Amino acid sequence: MLLAIDTATQVMSLALHDGRSLLAEQTWHTANNHTLELTQGIHQMLARCGVDIAQVTALGVSVGPGSYSGLRVGVATAKGIAAVRGLPVIGVSALDTLAAAQPHVTQSSLIAVVQAGRERIVVGRYQWRKGRWGARGTMQLMDWETLIASVDGAVHVTGEVNEGGYEALRAAQERGVPITLTPAVYRLRRAGFLAEEAWTRYHAAPSGFPADRLVPIYIKTQDVP
Repeated sequence: MLLAIDTATQVMSLALHDGRSLLAEQTWHTANNHTLELTQGIHQMLARCGVDIAQVTALGVSVGPGSYSGLRVGVATAKGIAAVRGLPVIGVSALDTLAAAQPHVTQSSLIAVVQAGRERIVVGRYQWRKGRWGARGTMQLMDWETLIASVDGAVHVTGEVNEGGYEALRAAQERGVPITLTPAVYRLRRAGFLAEEAWTRYHAAPSGFPADRLVPIYIKTQDVP
């Protein structure tokens, strides 16, 4: 039984996966109440499923990028649960979780984004390979205009898009830039997809996820002029 936790941003999400089925998933927006809402959410979800925390055999957790406080709460909670019984903790980036939720779009690449503050976004680029979206290059910190200027072919954009992002994308489309914004249902970062990704990674390398080696991904916005 795998418990998935995502507190990387103000979108919080939990899921419970038994290896064959997604037993439960809940996703909501929080006003930086990660500490209080996370523990309550875990207890409530387990209770609704009739599952005891002792039945959890692995954890998946979002390692970011995202907010410092949000990531700290989620990662610390996952490590705390794992430490009691020596459970594996599989870290999955917020961008990989977003990519895992996207259907294949023929002849288009994918860009996943999360907000980084100060009108910045963290960008991950993906290409469809062997039946899944595979990361292309490393994640990058930039603003919307820099992202749009880098587009060199048809691309779908998914993830956290603020009002400034909507305006920038709309203006780019009017200029003929081949950008498509994915539907809202695909842009919501959901722990069910984190759980699927974590389960796949864990069973590919069962001994490779000790909790004490888990490190969050922090992006420093001051490094960008």
